[in-house]
Amino acid sequence: MHLIIGFLGSVVTVLWLLHRLAEMGIDLAGLNPWLWRRRRNFRHQHQANPIFAIDSPLEATALLATAVAKAEGDMTGAEKQAVLKAFEHEFSLSERDASALLTSSVHLLGNGHDLRTALDKVLKLSIEQFSQVQAESALQLLTRIADADGARSAGQNELITQVESAFARKLAPVKKWD
Repeated sequence: MHLIIGFLGSVVTVLWLLHRLAEMGIDLAGLNPWLWRRRRNFRHQHQANPIFAIDSPLEATALLATAVAKAEGDMTGAEKQAVLKAFEHEFSLSERDASALLTSSVHLLGNGHDLRTALDKVLKLSIEQFSQVQAESALQLLTRIADADGARSAGQNELITQVESAFARKLAPVKKWD
């Protein structure tokens, strides 16, 4: 009988200590490796930079066009008008929708560091969605925007070259038996 009372006393003591630890903010459930992995994956998915989750060719092209316009700092008035007109013409958007797309692209781009340093990662989800015609059109659009304010800057040339190399497989001639 004294063994049962001792065992029950130990169980109650452990449960009371776990309750007190939980009140202090120490949760032993955090030691569960599966829960930790699930929380880590959720955190990486929802707290990552949203430009790495773009999977639409239209949104990716809009982001790239904005990056070309902002390659050397803020957009000039001529570059902004060129971008808006390009969005209206190329994407068949209204003036209001083109302005909203430009605003969201500027917000997503931020200072552009992530796009310049990890362009392949930015285009990872969307590059397979591009058709050959869309890839050619995107490169032409980027070239027009870079030429809108006169001579291209070194940053614009570098970004356009990176995009060309990323699209190289899409722009390669299609072989009949490959």
